[in-house]
Amino acid sequence: MTTPTALQVQHYRTTDVTEQTRATPGWQQQYRQMSPGHFNGQLRWLGLDGVEVYEERLNTRVEQFFRAPSGALAFCFDRSENSLYLLNEDSRNIWITPENYQEVAVVFEQPFLASHGLDLERLRGLFMVPLTCQQNALFGNWLSATLTQLGQADCPLEGGALREQLLEDCLFILDNAGQHLQGDALGRRDEERAIMRRVSEWAADCPDETLNLLQLAKVAGVSVRQLQQAFKGFTNLPPAHWLRLRRLNGARRDLLVGDATVAEVAMRWSFWHLGRFSESYRQLFRELPSETLRRCKS
Repeated sequence: MTTPTALQVQHYRTTDVTEQTRATPGWQQQYRQMSPGHFNGQLRWLGLDGVEVYEERLNTRVEQFFRAPSGALAFCFDRSENSLYLLNEDSRNIWITPENYQEVAVVFEQPFLASHGLDLERLRGLFMVPLTCQQNALFGNWLSATLTQLGQADCPLEGGALREQLLEDCLFILDNAGQHLQGDALGRRDEERAIMRRVSEWAADCPDETLNLLQLAKVAGVSVRQLQQAFKGFTNLPPAHWLRLRRLNGARRDLLVGDATVAEVAMRWSFWHLGRFSESYRQLFRELPSETLRRCKS
């Protein structure tokens, strides 16, 4: 008989989006703050043998560029809209969370999947599609409560049993949610996703490059109208506003390094009016760029 042991839940609290990404093991991702306020994030992580469990909370809107761990299958439950998103290592996209976003995720690593004979090719058409069913909210609540319970001292649980239960529950939910897909809506979503994939690949390959709206539409290979429709579906932001917020986040990253003046950083990110740059920066991050720079040098 296997003796239950206390499972170790890691808990992190962060005050900057870069801290949030560093606290998340195994994922290739970049975060940028997209709504005003002082950022506060939380991450809880539980590592089992071949299975990882995450719970993430973000208080501001955040642009997420992400790629799931190599060879893995990830079940990501958006608790704001109670949707399931299925990801594999080819899933690569940009989207923007709502404020006060919450998500739980279960990641099954390739050896664990292989030991259960799961063929990922049979899941084609389900990746990066919002999947809904009534069990999504129930599972999200249960998994969050389970992490809370395991985070308490001397809470014994057999890890192998939890891994098997997580796989069984996730596959059951996927089976139910996949039955609600609609052909026409799914086709439009695929077209929008293809546009956003091209944008996300550009953003990953050229993180410090600045573009205007017409240049971004050219990168995506579509008209400005098609670009706007895709952004509305995936980020709920106009692309021009997204570009501006992206530049502000780049400027903040440079200020946090502390090797340039505010004016030099503003020019680097094509903010040619220093006063407007400072005011836009203050509105987003609740502090002036000079205050960020001073804090990092102190």
